[in-house]
Amino acid sequence: MFRKIFLLIAAMILVPSMAWSFELYRNDDVSLSVGYWGQAWYQHVSDYGVDGESDDALNEFMLRRSYFNLQGTVTQDLSFFVHYAADRIGQEGLDNPGMAVGTGLAVRDAYANYRIFGNDLMVQAGRMYVPFTRDYGTTSTKGLLTADLNWGQGGTRSGIFYPSKVGRDDGVTVWGNILEDKLQYRFMVADGVKGPAPDAPMGPVGNPDDNLRYAGRVSYSFLTPETSWFNVATNLGEAPVIALGAGFDYQEDLDWGGDSQDDYSAYTVDLHYDVPLGQGVATGTLAYININNSANGIVDTDLAAGEDGEILSGQFGYLFVDRIQPFGHIQSIMPDADGTEDTLVYGLGVNYYIKGLANKITAEWTAVDSDSDAVMDKDIFTVQLAFGF
Repeated sequence: MFRKIFLLIAAMILVPSMAWSFELYRNDDVSLSVGYWGQAWYQHVSDYGVDGESDDALNEFMLRRSYFNLQGTVTQDLSFFVHYAADRIGQEGLDNPGMAVGTGLAVRDAYANYRIFGNDLMVQAGRMYVPFTRDYGTTSTKGLLTADLNWGQGGTRSGIFYPSKVGRDDGVTVWGNILEDKLQYRFMVADGVKGPAPDAPMGPVGNPDDNLRYAGRVSYSFLTPETSWFNVATNLGEAPVIALGAGFDYQEDLDWGGDSQDDYSAYTVDLHYDVPLGQGVATGTLAYININNSANGIVDTDLAAGEDGEILSGQFGYLFVDRIQPFGHIQSIMPDADGTEDTLVYGLGVNYYIKGLANKITAEWTAVDSDSDAVMDKDIFTVQLAFGF
């Protein structure tokens, strides 16, 4: 058995184009299964700015995501989940092997979940999504409407404004589903920013007093309940969903260097719908985020680390013929500091579903448009093949 597991893991690491899942073992409540899912991208970026030249363009192929997962159950109430991941392999100018970004493989998610009172009350411990926004707090990247996450939350060629280990954090989350499973709640205590304050003014954020991070989210589903840890941005008409959500994120007394030391906090409200309309399915999400002392600056915007700002976003799509799904997205990133300008990120695209959510072809055009002299406007064209189970 152990020899088979070792050979299976080695094969999936060495041959990332494979796409399949397999149950290794089951005996009553005890089970163990593995799977694989990946995304291959071609991306064109206009005005990339190589060597300071604003008219340089970038063309590259990359492995956007390559996820090996291991999951199982120990008892009826105790389960575990592990993602062993590579991310953005081949992206120009990006290399953080410890987080499996640019090169290398690393543990992305790893947690155990214990049901205390069924689905009403559960405790989850390990590395996991931060329960804050819907876009990168509950929605699986295997079930996105658009080609990638929203700008400012790790999408396309952006970063993440809040403290995270590639959108995750290490900690403990208490969560569950109540009121006939229509209300889901999550509350997390986690590491957040770790380590001493930086030496350079407005450099990477530090946590000199080793304060914990607190985050939480509630979501009420008016139609079909969303009860799992991962949900999707579109379920291809399998069930109607209308959900109203809200979340917060807080870490005390962070340090951006120099005299810049303050509390980081943010809150969000969002509305999501995925309902039949006519002969197809209409899908969309509206979200508002308010940020106080952003943990990180957002790429290609004037919102810098340690500054306040707001993000207003929306994405909309329509599925017809059960396979074809045109979509659009728009975001306004609005820093509050004097002398800063807003950045608008918007685009159009289409999904073609081969088999379920995991296997699809996507083409998307995205524009980054800002009035700021410090931001280089650009067009980004992405073609994606997603594959797996």
